[in-house]
Amino acid sequence: MSQLPTNFSNTQTNGFPVKVFLVDDQTFIGESVKKLLENEKDIQFKFCPDPSSALRQLTEFQPTVILQDLVMPDVDGLMMVRFYKASPTLRDIPLIVLSSKEDPQIKAEAFALGANDFLVKLPDKIELVARIRYHSSSYIRLLERNQAYTALAQSRQLLAQEIQAAAKYLSSLLPIPCDGEFKVDWGYYPCSALGGDTFGYAWIDENHFSIYMVDVTGHGMASALLAVSIMNILRSKSLPDTDFKKPDQVLSSLNHAFPSENYGDKFFTIWYGVINKSTRLLHYASGGHPPAILFQSEKSSPIILETQNPMMGLPAFQEFTCSQFQLLPGHKLYIYTDGCHEIHKPDGTEWQFQEFVNYLSTLQNQKGFIPELLHDHAIRLHGPGNLDDDFSILEVVIQ
Repeated sequence: MSQLPTNFSNTQTNGFPVKVFLVDDQTFIGESVKKLLENEKDIQFKFCPDPSSALRQLTEFQPTVILQDLVMPDVDGLMMVRFYKASPTLRDIPLIVLSSKEDPQIKAEAFALGANDFLVKLPDKIELVARIRYHSSSYIRLLERNQAYTALAQSRQLLAQEIQAAAKYLSSLLPIPCDGEFKVDWGYYPCSALGGDTFGYAWIDENHFSIYMVDVTGHGMASALLAVSIMNILRSKSLPDTDFKKPDQVLSSLNHAFPSENYGDKFFTIWYGVINKSTRLLHYASGGHPPAILFQSEKSSPIILETQNPMMGLPAFQEFTCSQFQLLPGHKLYIYTDGCHEIHKPDGTEWQFQEFVNYLSTLQNQKGFIPELLHDHAIRLHGPGNLDDDFSILEVVIQ
């Protein structure tokens, strides 16, 4: 046997007691081992002279090491070793076999069956205590690791439940499709439970209808919380000194309200537009966001609507520009996030933006819900697994 250290102490058990369980038909052996361990105050000892009750008592006692005699009149000690290693609750507990003589053949068989150590009884006290502490320390580390894994699994389960609840809450905030002067519907397909996309539309007053799409960098709880904060501000129109009918003012105020250094270095892009119900004139501004795409008819070429403003979160940037476009009945407007067109294919290439625009154009002549048809095509391009980014798109029809 290799030389074992003799300086193991109870400080190495980290709160788990060292528990020794001896199975031996000779009572004087039990008393002798008890005597050897009586001054080791951190070691708990239990003696079992009846092999037939050993498995039950072991399960109750849950030792950190088992001492098993090999020569017993009724039950073969090696058979007991087989029983221990077949038990899911006992097989990992270190096993030291005891024999009255040093027999290489018996040693080999015991180790082949799963024994961890071999001692000729009665061993020297120092050696016995050292081996008990050595094997117990290894087993206790296993218990601690299992305990940590269990705690981690429980923590992950709790986190998953919290994320699921947060995702359900986020979904509840999304607007319902609307019909009227402007028919609005949408497709929202997050790539993870919590995404960084959000969007909305609402009447500012009886004559002005606002539409917006926001994309926060990253995914997960931090991105989702920032997206919700932006959504709530836009829904409640609570930006100070801001005319929500003027997109350039909205972008300037959002940029000032959400500096990236105060929000975990997160930025966001936005497309924000306002339609005058009376004139059908659209005023819009985009900040680092993909351009909106307008179709005047099913056969017309797409019109790109964007402004050259940076993404939000750069407080040093002050001047934002706004543009306008005259809408007419029958026009279709699509506002989306970059997850709709930045699709990575299995061959390593990426779906190009112009390919996205071209495909969206072909969908104008097809029956079906266009956001869903577009998403299905993106899934086919991407191949197995989730898309790399959230896929969000608004369809606005001028009636």
